[in-house]
Amino acid sequence: MRRLLFKNLIRTPVTEAAPDADDAALAELAKRLDRAAHRRLGRSLSIREVDAGSCNGCELEIHALNNAFYDLERFGLHFVASPRHADVLMVTGPVTKNMRQALERTYNATPDPKWVVAVGDCAFNGGIFAGSYACTGGVSQVVPVDLHVQGCPPTPTDLLKGLVALLEHVSEPVSPQEA
Repeated sequence: MRRLLFKNLIRTPVTEAAPDADDAALAELAKRLDRAAHRRLGRSLSIREVDAGSCNGCELEIHALNNAFYDLERFGLHFVASPRHADVLMVTGPVTKNMRQALERTYNATPDPKWVVAVGDCAFNGGIFAGSYACTGGVSQVVPVDLHVQGCPPTPTDLLKGLVALLEHVSEPVSPQEA
């Protein structure tokens, strides 16, 4: 037992180093996201994450948004447990045949205005699961998608940049003809 203890004391940890902190870029990203959310909704943005059949790589990156490094709450974003409280549906993975109806029901339960973000290559076009007998394809084949965040899996920073782009795009003033 003592030998194992000493061995663990002198061995370096088997973890990855934390990403380089670019505080200025993250602070600017936080300001842009907060302004866009308040301009469009008058409050912070609520996200409901839906796994439509993924390998969980994208979920790991989405959950990293809640850790102490990225701290999603400081951007004025938070995850909600019910689609009835959500503004954004963040969908990962290709839509499997078993999850198609659940995704449609979740989409229908989300109040307007709502946006759908397809996260990862699998949600875009089926990724490595494309053509599988168990998959119906990308998310856009089941529900309308407002934003695709590419990557396998996309980084948490890419996810935040995608949400900023989504909010800034939909925050553009509405012309009188569209109103």
